[in-house]
Amino acid sequence: MTQANEGISQIEPTRILLVEDDPNDVELIQLAFRNHRLVNQIDLVIDGEQALQYLLGQEGIPLRPLPRVVLLDLKLPKISGIQVLQTLRNHPRTQRLIVVVMTSSQEDSDLNTCYDLGVNSYIVKPLDFQQFLNIARDVGLYWLLLNKPPLFYS
Repeated sequence: MTQANEGISQIEPTRILLVEDDPNDVELIQLAFRNHRLVNQIDLVIDGEQALQYLLGQEGIPLRPLPRVVLLDLKLPKISGIQVLQTLRNHPRTQRLIVVVMTSSQEDSDLNTCYDLGVNSYIVKPLDFQQFLNIARDVGLYWLLLNKPPLFYS
């Protein structure tokens, strides 16, 4: 790393972190991304605590590179998606990380809270199988291929 780039965290351009506890939703998202060859790696964590450990590290374990995008469910065990989002936005390493909420919640309070906390996008998961696949594909196309992400600083 050159001196000019010191402090910039490494980012994995085709890696996403999926924070989802519903195995059916995990399978659909992985299927959509795999079918459209959108990412090289999808890392899965199933609760908010694991998400924060993945992104902010654990004592004695080196930090891993940040994913290009975090797909975050709100209704998670241990630590809610809203608490995860708030923690990420308050931490210098992850304050600019792209976070897309994918949730079943249609509550206005959840929507407003997420945008108040700086979420990049809020998507309500459809119940229809094909619509769900199409949304997952479109999320990947936009956030992984079209969007230019910010620089990350550690």
